[in-house]
Amino acid sequence: MRNLVLAAAMLAAPVMTQGAVPVKPARLGLCAACHGVDGMATMAGAPNLAGQREDYLRQALRQYRDGRRDVAVMRAALGPLSEAELDQLATWYAAQSPQRQANP
Repeated sequence: MRNLVLAAAMLAAPVMTQGAVPVKPARLGLCAACHGVDGMATMAGAPNLAGQREDYLRQALRQYRDGRRDVAVMRAALGPLSEAELDQLATWYAAQSPQRQANP
């Protein structure tokens, strides 16, 4: 298990060192209500976003915003999200470190 954690940390390290630490997005509030500021879901059924691939997050956000993923709550939360805001959110959540959740 320890080697697995070390290997995961080594894989994530290049992503974290490529640029500066991302600035907390101004549009994070509604996202954080369900997905947490740190990307660890605070609401049952909401996925954890911490450490997800940035390109995946960016594409998923576009699909929610544009209606290709038809989830009313996500469309309402995103509203008229600009490309810059979308990029900031994807970068923010991709840079967060997943945390082990406590047992319920």
